[in-house]
Amino acid sequence: MGCVQSSGIDEEAKARNDEIENQLKRDRMMAKNEIKMLLLGAGESGKSTVLKQMKLIHHGGYNDQERESYKEIIFSNTIQSMRAILEAMPQLDLTLSPQNDARRAAILNLPLQLEVDVLPRDVAEAVRSLWKDPGVKEAVRRSREFQLNDSAVYYFNAIDRMSAPNYMPTDQDILRSRVKTTGITETTFKVGELTYKLFDVGGQRSERKKWIHCFENVTALVFLVSLSEYDQMLYEDESVNRMQEALTLFDSICNSRWFVKTSIILFLNKIDLFAEKLPRSPLGKPSPLFSSPTMVVDVFYIRFLSDAYRFNTLSHAAGY
Repeated sequence: MGCVQSSGIDEEAKARNDEIENQLKRDRMMAKNEIKMLLLGAGESGKSTVLKQMKLIHHGGYNDQERESYKEIIFSNTIQSMRAILEAMPQLDLTLSPQNDARRAAILNLPLQLEVDVLPRDVAEAVRSLWKDPGVKEAVRRSREFQLNDSAVYYFNAIDRMSAPNYMPTDQDILRSRVKTTGITETTFKVGELTYKLFDVGGQRSERKKWIHCFENVTALVFLVSLSEYDQMLYEDESVNRMQEALTLFDSICNSRWFVKTSIILFLNKIDLFAEKLPRSPLGKPSPLFSSPTMVVDVFYIRFLSDAYRFNTLSHAAGY
């Protein structure tokens, strides 16, 4: 009877062992088909926008409920941008037309976050009229001298559509929206048999030290650089050029002991905004290092290659 009991225990142990082995095999197979990519870059480099684009391409886009949720963000971005312009104008020695003084006061009295489903008619009218003001136009032309969202002109030009009672944010409206990333955001999607996991982390200086050591085992790093920020300064430190900050961060990533064996992809982003800005803000003014369009690309690519050689990662490196 003891032998029968021992045999039963052995069979139970073998079954548990087989179950564990099978689970380990499944885990290894899943890990083999899983690509983990960490999106890195200074603040405003476009990391969150890349995740939105992945959702549009691989997740079927945004449903009506999700689009509705972006209204407050879009309305708030629009008001925040106009407020930034109005607050910067005195420092730029610019003035409004007298008939817009009341509209200026109306915008400055609004909360930073608009919690509304429909943009109020008087707010839309204030934005519309202010956007036609020569002083506001000149401030936008000189936007490198203060902090202004990339999306400002886009939303100002769309104010009639955005203030319609039946307004529903378009894909482009959503892509242009801006919410500061804090913490870690994960997006997962499948392409064929492969599962991609993209991690977006806060790009501002205060956020970086919180996450750098957490992603040692990612498949690849995607480092984003916003080309359109060649003439802008940091939000956190207005004495530091954003492009120089991106170079500094890129160097620190390549030199990090956590990513010595990790593949690195350099992604030069916002080329459309870069092209729009060039006529009104020539390269070379804020930094002689970036004195031509091709030099902006070359500086990052040369730095990228030199770091790749130094850490023997050239065979895994790519630039876009």
